[in-house]
Amino acid sequence: MKPRNAIYRAGGLLLPGLPTLLAALTTFVLFMLFLAVQGKPAWQACQLVVQGAFGSAFAWENTLQRAAPLMLTALCVALPARAGLIIIGGEGALVLGGLAAAVAPLWLPDMPVLLLLLCMALSAMVVGGFWIGLNGWMRQKRGLNETIGSLLLSYVAIAIFNQLVEGPLRDPASLNKPSTIPLNENLMIGPISDAFQVHWGLVVGVIACLLAQVLVRNSVTGFSLQVVGGNVRTARMIGLPVDRLVILTCVLGGACAGLAGMFEVAAVQGSANAAIIAGYGASGILVAFAARQNPLAIIVCAILLGGIEASGSLLQRRLGLPNATTLILEGILFTSLLAWEALTSRIVAWRLRLNERAEQTQGALQHG
Repeated sequence: MKPRNAIYRAGGLLLPGLPTLLAALTTFVLFMLFLAVQGKPAWQACQLVVQGAFGSAFAWENTLQRAAPLMLTALCVALPARAGLIIIGGEGALVLGGLAAAVAPLWLPDMPVLLLLLCMALSAMVVGGFWIGLNGWMRQKRGLNETIGSLLLSYVAIAIFNQLVEGPLRDPASLNKPSTIPLNENLMIGPISDAFQVHWGLVVGVIACLLAQVLVRNSVTGFSLQVVGGNVRTARMIGLPVDRLVILTCVLGGACAGLAGMFEVAAVQGSANAAIIAGYGASGILVAFAARQNPLAIIVCAILLGGIEASGSLLQRRLGLPNATTLILEGILFTSLLAWEALTSRIVAWRLRLNERAEQTQGALQHG
């Protein structure tokens, strides 16, 4: 009886991740079929994806470099999702946060490098938090659908970014590639170590995910968000500040995306330019859905997705596939996640049944 009770308990814990596992399996099969139709060696292509992502020290560095912003943009989706919102506008918060970080040194007096970097990070977080928080406010106060609103605000943010970078904030020396004035060398964020060429944004991303886990799992605010996300009417009846909680999650999520923009400017690009509009916001949506809004799982999913993106060049060199092949793989994965997400309610019912059976078994053991 005891082994059976353990199986029931384990099944109840593993079922929430079942849609992600099934989506990964479905994606693997569909991607191999997609390559086979083109006459490409499907199995070899899958091996090259793994090799390009994790096959060498350089591959790991490339993967983790891409995973760093994905962790932060995924939190921009996962935190509001705790309150029942679907936010897909992290790209806008990222580019505006990067722009704010790039111009902050121009407006601030001379100060120590660490303090100036802190001001750059704070300015990026404030701008990003404001942008996504604005969407949460419009949702609560004006009834605007947050998914459509965040998408439109993302387009507006990119338009504002392009207007400022190509207009009043443009560096006169940037001819063919409009950008802001480059950061001084002492403001560039270097790698974690000489032997590990990944910038400190990875560490910040992991810390942000850990803090988010503490917030949603081990705090009163996290429990309140769970109630709001589960049933808004019940939350209002018991006196929870629903509007404040919703806007708070949006601000925190936007701050994370803005911080990702700061690291893209200060650790990768050296200035704000069109290169930071790299689709990290859209990829962060995929990471958050694959992680099922779990901050700890976001770390793993961001590394996996970063590896997929890093393998594109290897597929191009070895098999002659376009670099966009990895985007097709991501698209199949996202579609599969949405399809299997439809089974969530059924899976929840299975989990409740397993837990109930486990409790019955435990009770029988106690009375036996």
